[in-house]
Amino acid sequence: MFSTEFLLTSLVVVLIPGTGVIYTVSTGLFLGWRASIAAAFGCTAGIVPHLTASILGLSAILHMSALAFQVVKFAGAAYLLYLAWSMWRETGGFEFNSSCSQNGLRQIATRGFLINILNPKLSIFFLAFLPLFVSPNTSSPLFQMFILSIAFMAMTLIIFILYGVSANGVRRHVVNSPRLIVWLQRSFAAIFAALGAKLAMTEQ
Repeated sequence: MFSTEFLLTSLVVVLIPGTGVIYTVSTGLFLGWRASIAAAFGCTAGIVPHLTASILGLSAILHMSALAFQVVKFAGAAYLLYLAWSMWRETGGFEFNSSCSQNGLRQIATRGFLINILNPKLSIFFLAFLPLFVSPNTSSPLFQMFILSIAFMAMTLIIFILYGVSANGVRRHVVNSPRLIVWLQRSFAAIFAALGAKLAMTEQ
Protein backbone atom coordinates (compact mmCIF):
# COMPACT_ATOMS: atom_id res chain seq x y z
CA MET A 1 0.00 0.00 0.00
CA PHE A 2 2.85 2.38 0.80
CA SER A 3 4.79 2.68 -2.43
CA THR A 4 8.35 3.93 -2.52
CA GLU A 5 7.15 6.90 -4.57
CA PHE A 6 4.62 7.87 -1.91
CA LEU A 7 7.10 7.59 0.96
CA LEU A 8 9.83 9.55 -0.85
CA THR A 9 7.45 12.25 -2.07
CA SER A 10 5.91 12.61 1.39
CA LEU A 11 9.36 12.83 2.96
CA VAL A 12 10.40 15.62 0.58
CA VAL A 13 7.14 17.51 1.20
CA VAL A 14 7.52 17.27 4.98
CA LEU A 15 11.22 18.16 4.97
CA ILE A 16 10.70 21.37 2.99
CA PRO A 17 10.82 24.22 5.55
CA GLY A 18 7.34 25.68 5.65
CA THR A 19 5.40 27.65 8.22
CA GLY A 20 4.95 24.67 10.55
CA VAL A 21 8.63 23.77 10.43
CA ILE A 22 9.69 27.36 11.13
CA TYR A 23 7.26 27.58 14.04
CA THR A 24 8.48 24.30 15.52
CA VAL A 25 12.15 25.24 15.10
CA SER A 26 11.69 28.67 16.68
CA THR A 27 9.76 27.11 19.56
CA GLY A 28 12.46 24.52 20.18
CA LEU A 29 15.16 27.18 20.02
CA PHE A 30 13.55 29.61 22.44
CA LEU A 31 11.38 27.46 24.70
CA GLY A 32 12.98 24.01 24.82
CA TRP A 33 12.40 20.50 23.57
CA ARG A 34 9.10 19.93 25.40
CA ALA A 35 7.65 23.04 23.80
CA SER A 36 8.91 21.96 20.38
CA ILE A 37 7.16 18.61 20.74
CA ALA A 38 3.93 20.43 21.66
CA ALA A 39 4.40 22.61 18.57
CA ALA A 40 4.97 19.52 16.41
CA PHE A 41 1.77 17.90 17.71
CA GLY A 42 -0.17 21.12 17.13
CA CYS A 43 1.08 21.55 13.57
CA THR A 44 0.37 17.90 12.80
CA ALA A 45 -3.13 18.17 14.24
CA GLY A 46 -3.66 21.23 12.05
CA ILE A 47 -3.43 19.13 8.90
CA VAL A 48 -6.10 16.67 10.06
CA PRO A 49 -9.03 18.83 8.88
CA HIS A 50 -7.32 19.32 5.51
CA LEU A 51 -6.74 15.60 5.08
CA THR A 52 -10.33 14.89 6.13
CA ALA A 53 -11.62 17.48 3.69
CA SER A 54 -9.54 15.93 0.92
CA ILE A 55 -10.79 12.42 1.66
CA LEU A 56 -14.42 13.57 1.69
CA GLY A 57 -13.96 15.81 -1.34
CA LEU A 58 -14.78 18.99 0.59
CA SER A 59 -11.60 20.71 -0.57
CA ALA A 60 -13.06 20.67 -4.08
CA ILE A 61 -15.76 22.99 -2.76
CA LEU A 62 -13.09 25.24 -1.28
CA HIS A 63 -11.29 25.23 -4.61
CA MET A 64 -14.47 26.14 -6.50
CA SER A 65 -15.67 28.77 -4.01
CA ALA A 66 -13.55 31.89 -4.40
CA LEU A 67 -15.21 33.55 -1.39
CA ALA A 68 -14.53 30.64 0.98
CA PHE A 69 -10.95 30.41 -0.20
CA GLN A 70 -10.36 34.14 0.27
CA VAL A 71 -11.86 34.16 3.78
CA VAL A 72 -9.67 31.30 5.01
CA LYS A 73 -6.63 32.67 3.19
CA PHE A 74 -6.83 36.14 4.72
CA ALA A 75 -7.57 34.71 8.16
CA GLY A 76 -4.41 32.62 7.89
CA ALA A 77 -2.35 35.55 6.62
CA ALA A 78 -3.61 37.76 9.44
CA TYR A 79 -2.70 35.13 12.03
CA LEU A 80 0.84 34.78 10.65
CA LEU A 81 1.26 38.55 10.71
CA TYR A 82 0.00 38.56 14.30
CA LEU A 83 2.62 35.97 15.25
CA ALA A 84 5.29 38.07 13.52
CA TRP A 85 4.20 41.19 15.38
CA SER A 86 4.12 39.33 18.72
CA MET A 87 7.61 37.94 18.23
CA TRP A 88 9.02 41.30 17.11
CA ARG A 89 7.37 43.06 20.06
CA GLU A 90 8.91 40.59 22.48
CA THR A 91 12.40 41.07 21.02
CA GLY A 92 14.88 40.68 23.84
CA GLY A 93 12.18 39.44 26.18
CA PHE A 94 12.36 35.71 25.48
CA GLU A 95 13.74 33.58 28.23
CA PHE A 96 15.24 30.18 27.56
CA ASN A 97 12.84 28.10 29.56
CA SER A 98 13.05 24.31 29.58
CA SER A 99 10.01 23.70 31.80
CA CYS A 100 6.80 24.99 30.25
CA SER A 101 3.59 24.71 32.20
CA GLN A 102 0.72 22.55 30.99
CA ASN A 103 -1.21 25.64 29.92
CA GLY A 104 1.87 26.95 28.13
CA LEU A 105 2.28 23.72 26.17
CA ARG A 106 -1.42 23.76 25.29
CA GLN A 107 -1.12 27.31 24.00
CA ILE A 108 1.93 26.40 21.92
CA ALA A 109 0.09 23.42 20.41
CA THR A 110 -2.96 25.58 19.70
CA ARG A 111 -0.84 28.11 17.82
CA GLY A 112 0.65 25.33 15.71
CA PHE A 113 -2.84 23.98 15.01
CA LEU A 114 -4.09 27.40 13.89
CA ILE A 115 -1.06 27.99 11.66
CA ASN A 116 -1.89 24.95 9.55
CA ILE A 117 -5.67 24.89 9.72
CA LEU A 118 -5.84 28.48 8.41
CA ASN A 119 -3.88 27.64 5.26
CA PRO A 120 -6.43 26.80 2.53
CA LYS A 121 -3.71 25.69 0.13
CA LEU A 122 -3.19 22.57 2.23
CA SER A 123 -6.66 21.22 1.43
CA ILE A 124 -6.12 21.75 -2.28
CA PHE A 125 -2.65 20.23 -2.06
CA PHE A 126 -3.90 17.06 -0.40
CA LEU A 127 -6.80 16.83 -2.85
CA ALA A 128 -4.25 16.71 -5.67
CA PHE A 129 -1.58 14.74 -3.77
CA LEU A 130 -3.32 11.77 -2.17
CA PRO A 131 -5.23 10.42 -5.20
CA LEU A 132 -1.94 10.09 -7.09
CA PHE A 133 -0.98 7.17 -4.86
CA VAL A 134 -4.32 5.38 -4.65
CA SER A 135 -4.20 2.11 -6.54
CA PRO A 136 -6.70 2.04 -9.43
CA ASN A 137 -7.42 -1.59 -8.58
CA THR A 138 -8.35 -0.98 -4.95
CA SER A 139 -11.86 -1.89 -3.87
CA SER A 140 -11.95 0.90 -1.27
CA PRO A 141 -10.19 4.09 -2.43
CA LEU A 142 -11.47 6.09 0.57
CA PHE A 143 -9.97 3.60 2.99
CA GLN A 144 -6.66 3.67 1.13
CA MET A 145 -6.63 7.49 1.20
CA PHE A 146 -7.30 7.29 4.94
CA ILE A 147 -4.32 4.96 5.47
CA LEU A 148 -2.08 7.18 3.33
CA SER A 149 -3.21 10.17 5.38
CA ILE A 150 -2.28 8.44 8.63
CA ALA A 151 1.15 7.62 7.24
CA PHE A 152 1.67 11.21 6.09
CA MET A 153 0.66 12.55 9.50
CA ALA A 154 2.99 10.14 11.31
CA MET A 155 5.87 11.19 9.07
CA THR A 156 5.03 14.86 9.63
CA LEU A 157 5.01 14.44 13.41
CA ILE A 158 8.32 12.57 13.49
CA ILE A 159 10.12 15.02 11.20
CA PHE A 160 8.75 18.06 13.04
CA ILE A 161 9.85 16.62 16.40
CA LEU A 162 13.33 16.02 14.97
CA TYR A 163 13.44 19.61 13.72
CA GLY A 164 12.38 20.96 17.11
CA VAL A 165 14.72 18.77 19.16
CA SER A 166 17.60 19.67 16.83
CA ALA A 167 16.86 23.36 17.30
CA ASN A 168 16.83 22.81 21.05
CA GLY A 169 20.26 21.22 20.71
CA VAL A 170 21.84 24.49 19.56
CA ARG A 171 20.33 26.59 22.35
CA ARG A 172 23.49 26.40 24.41
CA HIS A 173 25.36 28.18 21.63
CA VAL A 174 23.10 31.23 21.77
CA VAL A 175 21.88 31.34 25.36
CA ASN A 176 24.78 33.56 26.44
CA SER A 177 24.54 35.93 23.50
CA PRO A 178 21.71 38.47 23.96
CA ARG A 179 22.58 40.13 20.66
CA LEU A 180 22.23 36.83 18.79
CA ILE A 181 18.92 36.14 20.56
CA VAL A 182 17.53 39.49 19.40
CA TRP A 183 18.76 38.85 15.87
CA LEU A 184 17.14 35.40 15.80
CA GLN A 185 13.83 36.72 17.15
CA ARG A 186 13.71 39.47 14.54
CA SER A 187 14.67 37.00 11.82
CA PHE A 188 11.86 34.62 12.76
CA ALA A 189 9.43 37.55 13.00
CA ALA A 190 10.44 38.68 9.51
CA ILE A 191 10.00 35.14 8.16
CA PHE A 192 6.50 34.86 9.62
CA ALA A 193 5.61 38.27 8.19
CA ALA A 194 6.91 37.24 4.77
CA LEU A 195 4.96 33.97 4.88
CA GLY A 196 1.81 35.87 5.87
CA ALA A 197 2.27 38.33 3.00
CA LYS A 198 2.93 35.48 0.58
CA LEU A 199 -0.23 33.67 1.69
CA ALA A 200 -2.27 36.86 1.34
CA MET A 201 -1.09 37.29 -2.25
CA THR A 202 -1.61 33.66 -3.19
CA GLU A 203 -4.10 33.11 -5.97
CA GLN A 204 -6.57 30.27 -5.84
